[in-house]
Amino acid sequence: MFIALLSYKVPIEEVEKYIDRHVEYLNKYYASGHFMASGRKLPRTGGVILAKCSDRRAFEQILSEDPFNQNNIANYEIIEFMPTMTSEQLKFLMD
Repeated sequence: MFIALLSYKVPIEEVEKYIDRHVEYLNKYYASGHFMASGRKLPRTGGVILAKCSDRRAFEQILSEDPFNQNNIANYEIIEFMPTMTSEQLKFLMD
């Protein structure tokens, strides 16, 4: 399991230019089953992606396809973790 913490490197007006392509990218990886949750940081200084991937290299490859990454819009901090406890609703994360 991975968390990507995105931090914008440019003004929000520049981020907005890439939002539609970023959402298309997110939809692709939700459809493939890799992304579990995502959203904006509050305040709006970046975002968060929760993902299931086979390994860090695979996740890094997926993140390399993000238009925010390709256009130098955000920095990415990757955190790998192993869920050991969840609520009943999130038990599937332990598979």
